Amino acid sequence: MSSRPDAIKSVPLTPELYDYVLAQAEPRTPVQEKLIARTRALGGPARMQIPHEQAVLLTLLARLTSARLIVEVGTFTGYSTLALAQGLVPGGRVLACDVSTEWTAIAQEAWEEAGLRDRIDLRIAPALDTLGALPAEPLIDLVFLDADKPGYRAYWEELVPRVRPGGLLLADNVLYGGDAADADAEGNGLAIREFNAHVRADDRVESVLLPIADGLTVARRR
Repeated sequence: MSSRPDAIKSVPLTPELYDYVLAQAEPRTPVQEKLIARTRALGGPARMQIPHEQAVLLTLLARLTSARLIVEVGTFTGYSTLALAQGLVPGGRVLACDVSTEWTAIAQEAWEEAGLRDRIDLRIAPALDTLGALPAEPLIDLVFLDADKPGYRAYWEELVPRVRPGGLLLADNVLYGGDAADADAEGNGLAIREFNAHVRADDRVESVLLPIADGLTVARRR
């Protein structure tokens, strides 16, 4: 074992261990089970759905921040939106940004079935247009960024000034299958690598990159 103080202590995530991890999370609701099944039926795009343990974390973080206003960039079939809405304080809302009417139609059915549709404000438009038009108040309590990777930095710059001090910004897929650690990364991997460097250098936040799912950055607005 290495004598370095930062020696790797991670545990390889075997299928058996992953099942154990899932067993430690709040169980899926019937609505979540149905939404997972509908999303899997889409085939290849289904990989964009966040895993359940990450959804549980989103709900928990929303509750820990007593979130009243959450902004999500990238909704897909709405699993993450559902999790965020579950963590809102009474009267809170999630502003969900996406460009697909096909995928968000599936999302809206799930939100309705879960009794959370009235907490979610879905905007079908380029996210930069939606974010740029946000009023100065109220400030955002929590952000979840899970959209096109080359757009991350532009979304970040629109969102950070609008997040309240102590609020959180979460960015998904920040490992991008390991490509983020490759100095020769190209395409989306390069975009994520550059985004990660931008976040790390941003003195408006304090942040950590967690190896959950495909990597999740958690940043707190100073």
